[in-house]
Amino acid sequence: MKDIILNDIKYELITNIRDGYDSEEVKNKATDYFIPFDYIVGDWAYGKLRLKGFYDKNNKNCKDINNIESLEKYIKENCAFNCKYFVLKKYVQR
Repeated sequence: MKDIILNDIKYELITNIRDGYDSEEVKNKATDYFIPFDYIVGDWAYGKLRLKGFYDKNNKNCKDINNIESLEKYIKENCAFNCKYFVLKKYVQR
């Protein structure tokens, strides 16, 4: 998909539902807080962007609440119905 740089970290836009990704809004909201996370999920409600960090299931910091495998549940239970959203995945250097 599309490569994105935030806080000097490279991400890949892997999901972009209903064109939810807005580069300017994300750059304004993505602080150093999100650096440890493997994924950043952004969703829109009432014209405002919300960001949440998620981990890969193999990350030692992963809990049920921030496991990327729970994304569908998070979108269904915590986001506006039929909202625009996107997922950024951090590149892992090997």
